[in-house]
Amino acid sequence: MRIAAYHRYGAPEVVGVEQRELPEPGPGEFRVRVHAASVGAADAAGRAGSPWFARLAFGLRRPRNAVLGSDFAGVVDAVGTGVTRFAVGDRVFGATGVDGGAHAEAVVVSQDGAVVLLPDGVSVAAAVAICDGAMTALPFLRDGGLVRRGSRVLVNGASGAVGSAAVRLAVHLGAEVTAVCGPAHVELVAGLGASRVIDYTREDPMRAGAPGAPFDVVFDAVGTSSFRRARAVLRRHGRYLTTVPTWPIMFQHLTSRLGRRRAVIMFTGLRSDEAKRPDLDLLAALAATGGFAPVVDRVLPLDAIARAHAVVDTGHKTGTVVITPVPELQEA
Repeated sequence: MRIAAYHRYGAPEVVGVEQRELPEPGPGEFRVRVHAASVGAADAAGRAGSPWFARLAFGLRRPRNAVLGSDFAGVVDAVGTGVTRFAVGDRVFGATGVDGGAHAEAVVVSQDGAVVLLPDGVSVAAAVAICDGAMTALPFLRDGGLVRRGSRVLVNGASGAVGSAAVRLAVHLGAEVTAVCGPAHVELVAGLGASRVIDYTREDPMRAGAPGAPFDVVFDAVGTSSFRRARAVLRRHGRYLTTVPTWPIMFQHLTSRLGRRRAVIMFTGLRSDEAKRPDLDLLAALAATGGFAPVVDRVLPLDAIARAHAVVDTGHKTGTVVITPVPELQEA
């Protein structure tokens, strides 16, 4: 089978297509022919070995695993002994977590992993976009921000994979949403259901008296703001959420518990597989019924893996970048 592999940290060009033997599932495992996989910020950080904390997960001096990619969707084509949850021919999607391996034509996963059936009517591209963005946004909003009907939420970085999912999910939860993005994405973000959209090049969303303020939750999906700035637009017991674990925010996460407003950092990718599966089912069901539509930036073949990484590196993608190791209509 073909894989996208890298053996040293660096620019997008360090990732290339190679051949590897097709893996066989062991007891309790099954193999998925990968029709789609996401290339996200975590993959770009793992490829570059930057920022510093990326190497704690991917290898201190060189990559621990040659094949990146956590989020996948495809069709089961082989099962090991003892597998009862899935059968050959099932459409599935999920995430391998820190093990990676999804940037390949096939991946072997445990039946006890973060993987569920993919409902009819949900495309494989949408499925991996759910894993890439919504699986981060949902626990941040629901568990970290306690967002509910009537909450007022500001989403910073609303055009990215996590930010666009956060806008749609916050609206689904009943919140009034103010979305922040650059001028090129105002129209797209306006279509996500936000009550108002702020172009950050024209207006400071973190100034006192900004449109929509004060907020119950400020969700910084791109890490370009700070708890200190967000306090100007947060309600008395408001929460600042961020996906970027800098030293200052980790310190503020601890010390802000003593104050009226709180800073919250969550490592959603490190949740247990048992915790992830119900969210995958929930989000897939929402997508199947039209209650949630993830944003896909573009779909590229496996041979364009370096280009996919380069798009992510720009920091200006809209939604999720998807690669297709095995085109969906191709025979296994």
